[in-house]
Amino acid sequence: MKGLDAVLRLLYPPKCPFCRTLSLDGKPELCQQCRRQLPWTEGSFRGPGEGIYALRYSDVVRQALLRFKFGGCSAYAAVFGEILAQAVAERLSGAFDLVSYVPVSRPRRWVRGYDQAQLLAQAVAEVYGVQAVQTLRKIRHNRPQSGLRSQQARRKNVVGVYRAVEPGRFAGKRVLLIDDIVTTGATFSAAAQTLRQAGAREVVCAALAGE
Repeated sequence: MKGLDAVLRLLYPPKCPFCRTLSLDGKPELCQQCRRQLPWTEGSFRGPGEGIYALRYSDVVRQALLRFKFGGCSAYAAVFGEILAQAVAERLSGAFDLVSYVPVSRPRRWVRGYDQAQLLAQAVAEVYGVQAVQTLRKIRHNRPQSGLRSQQARRKNVVGVYRAVEPGRFAGKRVLLIDDIVTTGATFSAAAQTLRQAGAREVVCAALAGE
């Protein structure tokens, strides 16, 4: 396995997820230039729970997230998780008891080979030395939110999409809910409402990027 990893690193050398500059440490990492120049933000939004996002959804961030979601670049999760964990620590410190995520549907997970929100949540949780907990299941394969323009259409598209998983694990607790992108907040709102109705004391939301 180690030999295979070495071959893969030679064929596909690790790079900065954003500018794709080669990494010197043998793993994807945020380069110093991007650390200075990325569109960092204090962005926030409100719904059934409060929420934040770390980066503005600009071209360079958008391209990196497209590679993460659709291009097989699952290794980006480690870098993205560190970025998001820092934003959470600065702006939501102490506001949660466990880390969870907004899941994708089974068909999308099957096509991609992974759930990008789950990987991101696991990376965030690792920074805190805990495990990401599944609290939701997507029970309807709805249209992608990115293909819907109006906020009303996006809200309607996520009605009844999520079901709580083992509510006893989060009943009475404050849940940090992770996703990769937030636009209107409709997805977060639907997911957070499902958790609150199932017994969560509070839900705070965090996304890597937002509009």
